[in-house]
Amino acid sequence: MRPELFTRFTVAVYMVSFFLFLLGPLAVMGISAFNTPPYPQVWPIEGVTLRWFGELFADREMLEGLRTSVIIGVAVVCLAVPMGLAGAIVMTQVYRHARSFYYFIVVAPVLTPGIVIGIATVVFWRDFSGFAGIRSWVYSGTVLTVIAQSSFIASYCMLIIMARLQRFDLTQEEAALDLGASYPQVFRDVLLPFLRPALLSSAMLAFLTSFENYNATTFAILADKTMTTVLAGQVRLGSSPEISALATVIVALTIVGALIFEVIKRRGDRKLAQRQRAARAEEAAELAGQTS
Repeated sequence: MRPELFTRFTVAVYMVSFFLFLLGPLAVMGISAFNTPPYPQVWPIEGVTLRWFGELFADREMLEGLRTSVIIGVAVVCLAVPMGLAGAIVMTQVYRHARSFYYFIVVAPVLTPGIVIGIATVVFWRDFSGFAGIRSWVYSGTVLTVIAQSSFIASYCMLIIMARLQRFDLTQEEAALDLGASYPQVFRDVLLPFLRPALLSSAMLAFLTSFENYNATTFAILADKTMTTVLAGQVRLGSSPEISALATVIVALTIVGALIFEVIKRRGDRKLAQRQRAARAEEAAELAGQTS
């Protein structure tokens, strides 16, 4: 076999194996969610049913865990994205010799095991909230989980925003300041529109990371329950097609959300490109008028 053919064959085998490994479990769960046996079964297909989806939506414990997970995810987005934005801006503003130390500090939570973050959050806020007299509204499973997850998810958001911020043309900011804009106006009208794709990406990543987190959540959630902790408890008792139905719903919602996000992102990029072209055309017209 010639080297070129061997290389193509190897790449083809690798790609097929990769997608089978990636999508195979999803296909298995999707098939078992619609199969009639009361246990996960892919083959033979004894019939097609929606029974497991009905039992899923009738499971109060699962729905309560799902509601708690959504609340925590939204709260984490509201905390982690602004924290990541502030961290990314500071990262580009601090002195060069301090950037390495600052970067290590803000990225350290990503390298910390989730179990350690969960336990540390519970221990710290148990003592601090009692000392500060705010234990009644801080020391609850939902609030502690939001704090624990935000401590490391904010680092992910910062890295995403930093990647976008490094491509920002500082001359736009300087031009706006020269034209009389204040720093808040520059931030609102110049910087935020440029960072919008990164902010949307970090918000989606923050929500999904919070939604599926287990290690930190299982310690910080206390007596409350999230979808991941409910699932873990049910899997210990044995798998059922109801879990496959839940996985199918989550995958479908993820695909729909990704498509919506991509459409919004492309529209935003087109509008930003149009504004930039219009600004350049206006600047060129002004220069032409001055020279004529």
